[in-house]
Amino acid sequence: MLLLAGDIGGTKTTLAVFSKERGLRDPLAEATFPSTDYDSLETIALTFMSQLERSIDEVDRACFGVAGPVIDGHSKITNLPWAMSETQLSQKLELRTAKLVNDLESIAYSVPILEGGDLHTLNEGQPVKGGSIAILAPGTGLGEGYLTWDGERYNAYGSEGGHGDFAPTNALQLGLLRHLQEKFGHVSSERVCSGMGVPNIYHYLKETGYAQEPPWLTKKLAEVDDPTPIIINTALNQHDASELCDATLDIFVSIIGSEAGNLGLTILSTGGMYLGGGIPRRILPALESSTFKESFHSKGRMSDLLEKMPVHVILNTKAALLGAARYGLEM
Repeated sequence: MLLLAGDIGGTKTTLAVFSKERGLRDPLAEATFPSTDYDSLETIALTFMSQLERSIDEVDRACFGVAGPVIDGHSKITNLPWAMSETQLSQKLELRTAKLVNDLESIAYSVPILEGGDLHTLNEGQPVKGGSIAILAPGTGLGEGYLTWDGERYNAYGSEGGHGDFAPTNALQLGLLRHLQEKFGHVSSERVCSGMGVPNIYHYLKETGYAQEPPWLTKKLAEVDDPTPIIINTALNQHDASELCDATLDIFVSIIGSEAGNLGLTILSTGGMYLGGGIPRRILPALESSTFKESFHSKGRMSDLLEKMPVHVILNTKAALLGAARYGLEM
């Protein structure tokens, strides 16, 4: 039995072929594709499968973690114009079965098998055996998921909690909310707690006169389509001083901490909070700061509960792929 597994995101799509004999850490083949260069998941999958060696082209099933809600075997990528169905995928790819799971569900499936080198611990805490586990994943968008213990194993669930309302916690964030409401109407947590959130915060600070943008930074930002890496790297780099970038990252980290704390309370994740997605591992020094910890813990009467909650950053860039493969091989 060979499985085609995939991590399907708004920016990139990673596909790999797995077998039970080789295990999850040793795929038979793997490739990454820019999602926006293709009109569908089927097109990418067929391109990938056409490149496989004959010895590993007998794939009979597939499991894809997709960045969007999965309802009754159908899904639409939140940040791509793709519509998918399990029936259509299995027919076009000529597979016995194809399964779609929410991308946070696939990350969640990987959590019980992550090893020491896959994680960076922000707070050891006091994990409760069998306690629920929460996953917050700021990347292109904001993903939220969780796991619950049924007495024998952890079961994973995705959600679209990232599209819930942004809840400001201070006057500066209240101004940010009003600023974004004028632009977007509804302001979700994803608007301020993901890759798109960084420039939203930056432009708010700049437009309201919080600080001046230095000419060298204006030039750098004008040369790119996505300002997020420049803003983050400038804030992390002690040699390139920018009050705007520093404040942007500080607010961003505070919002991540606050949203993680909210999710931890909602799920009662005494088993731990895991930060996934592409951004947390890139901003580890900022997450080590008091800003994140204070925002995570600052929940009034529930602060003591959150101080005991373990918090880890997922360093393994293939966690979602591992989770999709694990689910697919166990189907």
